[in-house]
Amino acid sequence: MTRTKPWLPWLILIVLAITWGSSFILIKRGLEVFSPGEVGSLRVVITWLFLLPFALKRMRGLTRRQWLLFLSVGLVGSLIPAFLFAAAQKGIDSSLAGILNSLTPLFTMLVGMSFFRSKPRWFNIAGVIIGLLGAMGLVSVSGTGNFSFNMGYAILIIIAAICYAVNVNVVKTFLQGVDPVTITAMAFFTVGPIAASYLLVFTDFAPTISSNPGALPGLVYVAILAIAGTGLALMLFNRLIQMTSAVFSSSVTYFIPVVAVLWGIADGEHFRAGFLLWILLVIAGVLLVNTKSLTDNKVYRLLSGNFKK
Repeated sequence: MTRTKPWLPWLILIVLAITWGSSFILIKRGLEVFSPGEVGSLRVVITWLFLLPFALKRMRGLTRRQWLLFLSVGLVGSLIPAFLFAAAQKGIDSSLAGILNSLTPLFTMLVGMSFFRSKPRWFNIAGVIIGLLGAMGLVSVSGTGNFSFNMGYAILIIIAAICYAVNVNVVKTFLQGVDPVTITAMAFFTVGPIAASYLLVFTDFAPTISSNPGALPGLVYVAILAIAGTGLALMLFNRLIQMTSAVFSSSVTYFIPVVAVLWGIADGEHFRAGFLLWILLVIAGVLLVNTKSLTDNKVYRLLSGNFKK
């Protein structure tokens, strides 16, 4: 078995952060035309169709247990969160959504400890807390700081974060030996028909497509979200879970506010000194999350004056 390059998980983490950090604007554009239910189901249906050729090549010889696991991954990792995020963005500001989404690593650790027998060390737990504080601080200084809180919508993001936490632990524990393309393709193969049935029977998608002149651009935005931000990104994410720990993989949510800040600067927002402080805190937290032995951590060794190879 080829040993993983130490920089590869970080490269995948950065690519995922850029991809998912840019997804919120695509959801926003889709919601200008379609309802939350239509955006959520469209996202799953388009991803299902995109991955269908991969699924058809891989469905032979699967056991009943594997089918159930793929269904679980499809439901809690994609279908349910897709609806929850689309609905939440109708009534909650993006700053608060970013903070609540950053709870995913914390929930991942708690779910792993409670149900999957994971045993993080104290510095891994500290890393989760430090990374969360960094993400919260970055969201705070990059926005107005006046978070519009609506419990009904906020709870949707929290439930989605818990779903992601369960999904990451399931993939890490039960699907470690299955290639990421198979996991992603078969997960959507199980939930794609559910989303398609909902889209065609319980929404006004067909009338919207035929009568709304903005429907085609909106559909393009959702298609980009589905193919790049869901299908391809989840293949990378499932690979990252297998290469590293469940908590490190889920810590990609800490970097999403970083991407949002960088987009803001590129769009003309002034750089603030506080940005760098909180970004460094996020990085330090994720480094601790991914550390197996504290004395091997470069940040720890640098701070302790023992930075030797």
